[in-house]
Amino acid sequence: MDGFLAAERALRTAAPDALLDAVRAVLAERYGAEDAELYMADYGLTVLQPVSVLPHALGAVPLNNSPAGRAFGAQEPYREDIGNGRDRLHLPVSVRGDRLGVLSVTFPEGGAARRWETELAEIAGVLGREVVVAERDTDLYLQARRKDRLTLAAEMQWQLLPGRSCSRPEYELGAQLEPAYAIFGDNFDWSATADRLMLYVTNGMGEGIEAALLTNLAINALRNARRAGISIADQAALADQAVYAHYRGRCHLSVLMCDFDLTTGRASVVDAGSPQLLRLRDGVVERVDFEAQLPLGMFEETDYVTQDFQVEPGDRLVFVSDGVHAVASPRGEAYGNAALARAIQSTRLLPAAEVPRAILRELTGHRGRPAPDDDALIVCLDWRGRHVAP
Repeated sequence: MDGFLAAERALRTAAPDALLDAVRAVLAERYGAEDAELYMADYGLTVLQPVSVLPHALGAVPLNNSPAGRAFGAQEPYREDIGNGRDRLHLPVSVRGDRLGVLSVTFPEGGAARRWETELAEIAGVLGREVVVAERDTDLYLQARRKDRLTLAAEMQWQLLPGRSCSRPEYELGAQLEPAYAIFGDNFDWSATADRLMLYVTNGMGEGIEAALLTNLAINALRNARRAGISIADQAALADQAVYAHYRGRCHLSVLMCDFDLTTGRASVVDAGSPQLLRLRDGVVERVDFEAQLPLGMFEETDYVTQDFQVEPGDRLVFVSDGVHAVASPRGEAYGNAALARAIQSTRLLPAAEVPRAILRELTGHRGRPAPDDDALIVCLDWRGRHVAP
């Protein structure tokens, strides 16, 4: 435990760009580690890229079929025998369920990785929290996340997102956007309190910078209203006014807004456009339809009303943008709800954080080419509910 406290102190006092150096020094001195490397998951969730190698892509390892990728996917430490009696321990680096990357620690003798596994896993968790804080003051970790250059629109969109996954006792969330390095206007946002989870899935209009600017305006208007403590119907109305005041109806934005009660599972929903919701319950996938209302910003002073929706423990909710359910195959066939239902069934054993990436891989096969023409957004919510003592 003295080693853990030393690592925590070193990370807390290190310069924002020197977190890896700080943890390396403690791992060498206190645990006899030979070396350590921090890998960050790239925006497309295809590779893990080292923080200490510039350009970072030079030392990238694949997320699939690599020891570090196994630790990242399973969110559990993974020990690797690298020969000559040496071990490498791969540790997931995550913060409240948001999976950032992997810390790989090399030991000169076998058995050391097993001996220190639990304690080093806790150090990796502290490192993750410090990386999130450090990103306010350095670009190092954000640079390590990109294997290609982001478009300006994509840069704006990634900065707007809350994270790509989140975990609490009551639920797990996972989300992903494609094309990761050239997204336009699709977006997701969430925020939780002690008793509620608010989740927004946005289908933006247009392309490039204009789409990113529209989404930024709408999301910040929704956040401003949410942080004022008002209902989601009024949040939608105020965001609608903000978008209309700027664009005068020339541009608008679709959003599906959900406000979940963590104790009862009852949700209030505002459906203002095209994002769709499918539910997996007791092995059956079905689309959940709401009464569609006008997209944000289409007309002046639109009133929005909420609808009730009940979610049960064990439910899996999958939210998709039109860049998923409407994408066409080379023969012009839309992906549609039937294909989506099959994809949701085939990924039912995966954790929520893995589901969006797995479904997007299937979508690529349907599309017949790697690059989509439109944003594709998937959000997966696994609902466990809150146990209330009798």
